[in-house]
Amino acid sequence: MQRLSKKELLALHQKSYAMRTDILKMMRFGEGHIGGAFSSLDIITVLYNKILRHDPRKPKWEDRDRFILSAGHKCLALYAVLADQGYFDKEILWTYNTLDTRVPMHPDEKVLPGIEFPTGSLGHGLPVANGMALAGKLDQKDYRVFVVLGDGECAEGSIWEAVMAASHHKLDNVTAIVDRNGLQVNGRTADIMDTSPFEKKFEAFGWAVKTINGHDFNAIYQTLRNVPFEKEKPSAVIADTIKCKGLDFAEDQFDYHHWHCEPEKIDEAIVCVDRKKREEGANIG
Repeated sequence: MQRLSKKELLALHQKSYAMRTDILKMMRFGEGHIGGAFSSLDIITVLYNKILRHDPRKPKWEDRDRFILSAGHKCLALYAVLADQGYFDKEILWTYNTLDTRVPMHPDEKVLPGIEFPTGSLGHGLPVANGMALAGKLDQKDYRVFVVLGDGECAEGSIWEAVMAASHHKLDNVTAIVDRNGLQVNGRTADIMDTSPFEKKFEAFGWAVKTINGHDFNAIYQTLRNVPFEKEKPSAVIADTIKCKGLDFAEDQFDYHHWHCEPEKIDEAIVCVDRKKREEGANIG
């Protein structure tokens, strides 16, 4: 199985941590859903750099692969990646949480290129992804649709209706990636609404399923480059992640699902992220 080279791994790692710093800088105006943004960022980084067929110069290119961030509150990660890819000027990021910003707390496709669908109300992303994928089948297009779900979000009934529909319509051009960080806004997901075992549930609905470490760039790459896993079956990737990955004092704590922070804490967090980048980078190879 093809693996990323050390040079590619280092490049992805450096990008992901540079974008963590960008996210922290965006939060200088006071708040943001940093926990899920940091837990899903490595996955989204690999998608846009190694997997998706897309062109920042033509955001509505008909043959592009589609990406939907169903858990729209994690949009800090998506904004950072889209800016890094050249969909819009990076300076726009620093207007986050200001009046009339183009990067609001939930993504809006009407004001920002690269956004496929406005998500915020949980449970909508996968049903929309199904519609896009079915349209692609009817139009005889070969584009694929990728959607990132939160594990807490998967308590929404509309998710499981969509899981059933995708299998029924044999949508093997749909890939759902569950960001399983184990936490949601007010505690452990398993304590609030236990949706486990994800793998067996997706399989029972007729999906092909793989489980990976959601911070292992090689695992993410090798898994996503091989979708669909089975012909005529949608693919599910259960990605085990860490809430607020890369920020030591906040990792695996539900308090940082949404962080209303002070400016001096942002500076402390940037130093922490930079230290983590150096430590992890030294071990790549």
